[in-house]
Amino acid sequence: MDMQATAGDGFTTLVVTGRLDATTAPAAEATLAGVIEAGAVRLVLNLARLEYVSSAGLRVFLATAKKLSRQNGKLVLCEMQPGVREIFEISGLLTVLPVGATEAEAQALAKA
Repeated sequence: MDMQATAGDGFTTLVVTGRLDATTAPAAEATLAGVIEAGAVRLVLNLARLEYVSSAGLRVFLATAKKLSRQNGKLVLCEMQPGVREIFEISGLLTVLPVGATEAEAQALAKA
């Protein structure tokens, strides 16, 4: 699992690559915490390269969204692979987390 961050105008985009499971979740959580501690409160996570997400990975997304919410921030997801989207649907997180079809749409949601 890898996350590459790029600062935008009022948001930070992170491209998530690989698998997000019990093994990689702690590193993902640490990366996201570091980005937030550096001052980013509006995050866009591009999941186009995320191959798999487990319940541990879902917990990372939910915990990050809650942390950002307490800071008047926002977490927006975008470009989910069909298998990853199915896991989010089954878990019910698509009703909790905003999702954009494209990165540009997610960036607009993050700034709103």
